[in-house]
Amino acid sequence: MKRVGIFGSTGSIGCNTLDVLARHPDAYRVEVLVAHGRVDALFAQVQRFHPAVVGLVDVARQEALLQRLASLPASERPELVIGQQAVDALAGDPRLDVVVAAVVGTAGLRSTWNALTAGKRVLLANKESLVAAGDLMLDVARRGGAQLLPIDSEHNAIFQCLPSEQASLVGQGMLPCGNRSIESIVLTASGGPFRDWPSERFAGITPDQACDHPNWSMGRKISVDSATMMNKGLEVIEAARLFGVDAGRIEVVVHPESVIHSMVRFVDGSVIAELGEPDMRTPIAHALAWPERIASGVDPLDFSALAGLHFEAPDMARFPALRLAFDALEKGGAAPLVINAANEVAVSAFLGHRIGFTDIPRAIEAALEYADGSGALVAPDSIEAVLERDHAVRDWTGQWCERPGEARLFTDRTSRQ
Repeated sequence: MKRVGIFGSTGSIGCNTLDVLARHPDAYRVEVLVAHGRVDALFAQVQRFHPAVVGLVDVARQEALLQRLASLPASERPELVIGQQAVDALAGDPRLDVVVAAVVGTAGLRSTWNALTAGKRVLLANKESLVAAGDLMLDVARRGGAQLLPIDSEHNAIFQCLPSEQASLVGQGMLPCGNRSIESIVLTASGGPFRDWPSERFAGITPDQACDHPNWSMGRKISVDSATMMNKGLEVIEAARLFGVDAGRIEVVVHPESVIHSMVRFVDGSVIAELGEPDMRTPIAHALAWPERIASGVDPLDFSALAGLHFEAPDMARFPALRLAFDALEKGGAAPLVINAANEVAVSAFLGHRIGFTDIPRAIEAALEYADGSGALVAPDSIEAVLERDHAVRDWTGQWCERPGEARLFTDRTSRQ
């Protein structure tokens, strides 16, 4: 019986994980559920899965959750942990065997760090952890004896396509692709809702339009990232970290059907691909049971029903966020951290109707340029330094979003870091 903690349990990844776990009650126990502030959804999960511990980040929602928990019999009430710091500490709890890192954004960085430090099997959906602090995360995973398994559909697909001995290196937080039998890895992208839109229409895109993804059901932040293709850009950086490849050995191809989730190209001309329905339960089930396989609840792929599979090169002129991610990967140091932090702030401003859709990549590029000019691209050497730099970049980008395009310098504090 493996004991599982889900950090971000009320989001799409968390809900899909619970769906898979419910199919295997004899193999897994839901030990810890953590949410930010969606009390009703969290309480419904408590009623169904009876976790030992519940974590709530938003202190202001504590009383609302307590009132709901009071309606349960005393024997069924879980231990309650409140506040960001206390909740993050739960990821290292000795009661857990598996931690699902599904918190969106840099908010999930500290809990992921704690889980790796404690030697857990970490199912990683929080790509920002590796984008902002990749080398540090991999190092602590190795030192802690953790297993780091990707559950983003693309990275999990690559993981499945690797030879077994190299896949095991990924699971140990090690870089597998130094073996030159692998020529490149190929990340597929749906192209998002605006794949066929002319660029002159982009300025008028609304948040609701950007969140209407044609293939996947995701949260609003990730949906906007998919619409700008920054999600794919962050995945490029995450892939470089996870699999030990440089930017020149990562390809992106637009594949609107989202049937092929990613591929590995080998030097002998072979290409191995992972196919399936576009359903997050597949990579979640794979990582939960690896190296075994368990049922996920996903329907088998019906090849006779496929109208065809289409592929095209990404248009980096219309989707400059993807180009910026490749640029940041090549710059190295703190550049990936900068674009991730700037993107989170810009997307939030867009969803709040404070900036336009085309301002998102402009904000990211502006933050990257000013960070470069201020000396803020030096790689942080600790998790605390990562969080400090992240905070400084967010402050600067927030100011930029107040008056998009207006030139500013980083604060003295940022320049010194």
